[in-house]
Amino acid sequence: MNKFISGGFFANRSTKIMAAAGALSALCAYLVGESDLFATVQTFAAIGGAYWLHKSKQNKGK
Repeated sequence: MNKFISGGFFANRSTKIMAAAGALSALCAYLVGESDLFATVQTFAAIGGAYWLHKSKQNKGK
């Protein structure tokens, strides 16, 4: 149970999971016509920026 509470396999991977879910959501919204290409590119840029900031924050702690 302790492994489940601490995150188990997904511990310290929440940023990657959320980035992948956001990218998949943006791509699917574009493919079904819910958003245009510009909004999709903006979403990917925002996700990439957030992921990059998270990685640079992790590297400073090492």
